[in-house]
Amino acid sequence: MHHAPASSPRSRPDRRTRRRHDREIVALALPAFGSLVAEPLFVLADSAIVGHLGTPELAGLGVAASLLMTAVSVFVFLAYATTAAVARRVGAGDLPAAIRQGVDGIWLAAGIGAVLVAATALAAPALVDAFGASASAAPHAVTYLRISALGIPAMLVVFAATGVLRGLQDTRTPLYVAVAGFAVNAGLNVALVYGAGLGIAGSAWGTVIAQWGMALVYLAVVVRGARRHGAPLRPDLAGIRASGRAGVPLLIRTLALRAVLLIATAVATRLGDEEIAAHQVVLGIWSLLAFALDAIAIAGQAIIGRYLGAGDTERARQACRRMVQWGVAAGVVLGAGVVVARPLILPLFTSDAAVQDRLLPALVVVALTEPVAGVVFVLDGVLMGAGDGPYLAWAMVATLAVYAPVAFAVPVLGGGLTALWWAMGLMLALRAVTVGLRARSGRWLVTGAVRA
Repeated sequence: MHHAPASSPRSRPDRRTRRRHDREIVALALPAFGSLVAEPLFVLADSAIVGHLGTPELAGLGVAASLLMTAVSVFVFLAYATTAAVARRVGAGDLPAAIRQGVDGIWLAAGIGAVLVAATALAAPALVDAFGASASAAPHAVTYLRISALGIPAMLVVFAATGVLRGLQDTRTPLYVAVAGFAVNAGLNVALVYGAGLGIAGSAWGTVIAQWGMALVYLAVVVRGARRHGAPLRPDLAGIRASGRAGVPLLIRTLALRAVLLIATAVATRLGDEEIAAHQVVLGIWSLLAFALDAIAIAGQAIIGRYLGAGDTERARQACRRMVQWGVAAGVVLGAGVVVARPLILPLFTSDAAVQDRLLPALVVVALTEPVAGVVFVLDGVLMGAGDGPYLAWAMVATLAVYAPVAFAVPVLGGGLTALWWAMGLMLALRAVTVGLRARSGRWLVTGAVRA
């Protein structure tokens, strides 16, 4: 393992090199998009179905979904750290060790998931109350959160197993599983919410069933690969601990990011039921767009990890530069798409005129900030692929320290939901500065099968 000097030559890639990077990025990013958007699509489908039950139900879903996504998403390192670690070993030519690394991550995911099920179910009323949910929305939030907690282990196993496959440069299998999972989730939600008359509880049960189905499929794929390459499947405590330690910086980074989103939801909750209902829809759309951009970042994790594992820093630089260009272009296209689709988005999620009035300007803010988001998510993925977790952790903590007082000032200074989403735009700008400076420094270019 060694660090590439910051003064290494940065030759501009020729057209053939750019085309090769483009093909590699597209081959990994397009299928990755399907697996990345699975959870936001689950939430969006739930929002579209539950939204027609009434505003209190949609507001309750908004609080519960935010809490659930926080409980799960803080452990997204199970996917991201696993992708980078597995890809490095693939680049170094050690496939059995790569799969072994992934199996350790899956065991870690299962253990964390078991603990979270009990904690979330028991603390559901207190968590909902801490968010300041109204008396009409709180019962629906508690019901959804308690049932959905049963799917947390499945979601974490999906994270880890997806990371294994991405590190092996396979993003097609996660795509197929995600498409099937979304279809099952949507069908079950309609059948259980309206057909069986279970209301918001039916939406939660449909999602849990779909999540466990996805987890079982992923496990079957990983087990088959491990047996083919002679990688052991039994728990290895040393390997599980090593996976946990490697994920700590990304855990800190993700906690800070989830704190940003939780603060936004808490502020929206205190603005009123119409605001939190509108915020739930905007946040779902923002998350969907973010995961679309992150598809390029996932390609970056796999590609950068493989190049650094093979000791090729120049190709890693070139791939990083090309992916940033892709991120900016994708952000422009997605932002324009939000503007064009606004007339369709509003009635899809709610028929409440007051909620629609708050949705409209917030969606404009989301559209305008998408190009910045493109840079942020792509460079985030590149640095994760390089194993540069400690820098990402403290950069995100610093961003949170600036964002939090601005967001909490919104109810005092006015501006409503629109002002809150401009605060989110400030958060993106700060992140763009921190990850941009790191990418230019070259300090992330550390080679070898393992990054210490």
